[in-house]
Amino acid sequence: MQGARFACLVVTGLVLFACPTLAQAQTEADPDPPSIASVFSELGRDFHHLASRDSALILLAAGGASLAVSHADDTITRRAVQSPTLETVLDQGSLMGDGAIQIGAAVSVYAFGRAVHNTRAAVLGADLLQAQLVNGVLTQTVKYAVNRTRPDGGRYSFPSGHASATFATATVLTRQCGWRIGVPVLAMAGYVAASRLSENQHFASDVIFGAGIGIVSGRSMTIRKTTIALTVTPMPLHGGGVWIMLQEAKRPGGRSS
Repeated sequence: MQGARFACLVVTGLVLFACPTLAQAQTEADPDPPSIASVFSELGRDFHHLASRDSALILLAAGGASLAVSHADDTITRRAVQSPTLETVLDQGSLMGDGAIQIGAAVSVYAFGRAVHNTRAAVLGADLLQAQLVNGVLTQTVKYAVNRTRPDGGRYSFPSGHASATFATATVLTRQCGWRIGVPVLAMAGYVAASRLSENQHFASDVIFGAGIGIVSGRSMTIRKTTIALTVTPMPLHGGGVWIMLQEAKRPGGRSS
């Protein structure tokens, strides 16, 4: 229990002090901080945002990558489990990526924002919480539908909930705080995903598709609430291949209060 509390505090601190926009002075143009009721009342809109071409392309890419590595799942996981170095290096990933830790950190960021009257922190915390709620529904639905056996013999291996939860958080932070924050938090999400292999809890295909679910979950509540528009464009290549191009564009907008 103490380890979980410490991990939650660490994740919360990283979010609060890493995101530069939270330190900006408040202005009269800032909206009122979102209420708890609005966090849940907007979930229907967030699920509606999932039905987009970009989300479909992200999940298609994640599904294709999962299928491509599935033939080597047993080998990859076995090598990760048998590596003492990986076990030591990735040991903290299991705790950091726990869904309860991610939700606790989101609630803590929101509570901090409300307590110190920092609208940006409260908005970020609300978005992080909504991302985890959407992600939880998607991940658990797929888990129960597929019911894949874990490498250690347990149930509900596909997709990885740790991977989806951390990539959901990383996606929200990237879109709200920019790529300078996005790169390290996405790397941290990859660290958590890799730790699930060394812990013998998941296959590589599980964590890849989990990452895809986390990304679309994180995008669902920031599509209309961020100044960064991320567009996914398929580009045909010679020989019949397809290249997925990510484009960013500035656009006005903010979280509805």
